[in-house]
Amino acid sequence: MYIVMIASECAPVAKVGGLGDVIFGLSRELAIRGNDVEIIIPKYDCMRYDHIYSLHETFSDLWVPWYDHSVHCSVFFGFVHGRKCYFIDPHFNKNYFNRGSFYGNEDDTERFAFFSRASLEFMLKADKRPDIIHCHDWQTGLVPPLLFDVYKNQGMSHSRVCYTIHNIKHQGVTGANVLRETGLHNVEHYMHYDRLRDNFDHSAINLMKAGIVYSNFVTTVSPKYAWEVQHTDQNFGLGDTIHTHSGKFGGVINGIDCDVWNPDTDNLIPHNYNVDTINLKHKNKDELRHRMLLRREFKPIVCYIGRLDHQKGVNLINHAIFYALNNGCQFVLLGSSPEPETGDYFWRLKNHLNDNPDCHLEIGYNEELAHLIYAGSDMMVIPSLFEPCGLTQMIAMKYGTVPIVRNTGGLSDTVFDADYANKPYDKRNGYVFSDFNNEGLESAMHRAIGMWHSYPHHFTEIAINGMKYDYSWNNPGKDYLNIYEHIREK
Repeated sequence: MYIVMIASECAPVAKVGGLGDVIFGLSRELAIRGNDVEIIIPKYDCMRYDHIYSLHETFSDLWVPWYDHSVHCSVFFGFVHGRKCYFIDPHFNKNYFNRGSFYGNEDDTERFAFFSRASLEFMLKADKRPDIIHCHDWQTGLVPPLLFDVYKNQGMSHSRVCYTIHNIKHQGVTGANVLRETGLHNVEHYMHYDRLRDNFDHSAINLMKAGIVYSNFVTTVSPKYAWEVQHTDQNFGLGDTIHTHSGKFGGVINGIDCDVWNPDTDNLIPHNYNVDTINLKHKNKDELRHRMLLRREFKPIVCYIGRLDHQKGVNLINHAIFYALNNGCQFVLLGSSPEPETGDYFWRLKNHLNDNPDCHLEIGYNEELAHLIYAGSDMMVIPSLFEPCGLTQMIAMKYGTVPIVRNTGGLSDTVFDADYANKPYDKRNGYVFSDFNNEGLESAMHRAIGMWHSYPHHFTEIAINGMKYDYSWNNPGKDYLNIYEHIREK
């Protein structure tokens, strides 16, 4: 099968969050299974070019229709750790992708609307006719309507579209002028409630809604999150749209890259280990303490790795730090916040706790350090308000670090409580709480910390249970191929 991924990120060259990891990991899994997979992303000036092999211009004269004229683009090709990637580079005075950042500009919807049109124009002119075009998040939401209302009539009637929602909170709500810019000139047609008009702002269009309405199949990144966006307010206003298209909607849990995240082969940790040699994990714990200037003492290390924002339960993360310190634990944090006030708070907290021998807060992100924290910690807290999938809990389990998570989204689909899960004991792999408050978090942390101190053998069994789960891209790869085959037959 010939598959083209269109996305705004691809790890490790253009990565802001889990989206980039998914594009790379899923593409590789599909290629391993014998499919021809290509990736199209913008050519950002801030990409990690050192991860691109043999980057060269492959299409020098691409003219992309835009408003009442055309924009000249070049398309570059290179291999990203074996993945075939195309990078679209517009020569335009607005410098859409030469901003020193991936997102965060006032004209983001315009930038990615252009990218959507340019991706299809490139496939048309380069004579690429994929069986499946797999689009991701609001940034590529205009690809399906452009394909079926413009490019289908120009010889691209063969392709079918799978559209994946990674985080429904961010929808790309924007003015209708974007339609005229991309060549969808019949604005009144698209401003209908059943098409692109936003469900609440009737003067605006919704790019994520466009992807849902016009694609052949819609997925989100875990079965529980798929249920939540259909039946709770976590759909952020798109509930009616999803209900209308529920016949083509489902959840597929993401995977993790087990070549990158594997304690048995990880060259970024000082001591490798596996299920049979999990006792070597304590050597990484010693190295983590040395790196973080923590005292060597018989205590568990609790950690947090990730963004510091409302979605991730930032108030509960803050509470977890002090609860751990007050209950015989050490705490390590690695993260940063896109919210200035939250970032300032954690910098102040870092300074306040700077001399505490049981705590270290690292503000920012460091890939090498993340590996060591996963390998050296005993537990990880993930108290998210909502979590479409989550990768950190799966990585933590791979490293024998027991997750303490809130019962939401992909966390519910992957972590099963050591005491209360409706599963055999050898399938229980963490601690789960439901109430989004301090008491809920404490109930799970209390049980996990108590197990570590009082029943260390049982705690290790929970850690080993987690290591044995297969959260690679193996099963998601099968699921997506089944979806692709399903929509090809239509």
